[in-house]
Amino acid sequence: MGVLGTVARNLDTIVGPGAMLLYPLYASMRAIESPSTLDDQQWLTYWVLYSFLTLFELSFHKVLSWLPIWPYMKLVVCLWLVLPMFNGAAYIYENYVRKYINITSYGDNDYTMKNKKALQMMSFDARKAVERYIDRYGPHAFERVISAAEREANKH
Repeated sequence: MGVLGTVARNLDTIVGPGAMLLYPLYASMRAIESPSTLDDQQWLTYWVLYSFLTLFELSFHKVLSWLPIWPYMKLVVCLWLVLPMFNGAAYIYENYVRKYINITSYGDNDYTMKNKKALQMMSFDARKAVERYIDRYGPHAFERVISAAEREANKH
């Protein structure tokens, strides 16, 4: 089992720093430079959750040292939070944080209050699509779509 066993036993040490720190750092810097705010949400949420996980680990290190599977559990959770195919951090934000914490938006981003309300009711993927639509056609086109949807809803 030699080399393969050693790699398997130390997988968290080999993959962990890259998956939990280097890639999120790179993706966060790209998000800062991009005009979209949706990727900012993913990475800000990731860093908040990673901080909570680290605080938990520091607080309960004596108990966690008795669990040999803990480093692997942490690695799996962080991979789920980080990997774009899962967008775990955005999922946690959408399904838990956003429901229980009402934080008002500071930026205007050329959106009316009605548009902001419509965007808040959408899933992360839907908001990505709307943001691409707004980038392509402008905020006034989005307002027309919202108005048309409201007129259609009022007919029924």
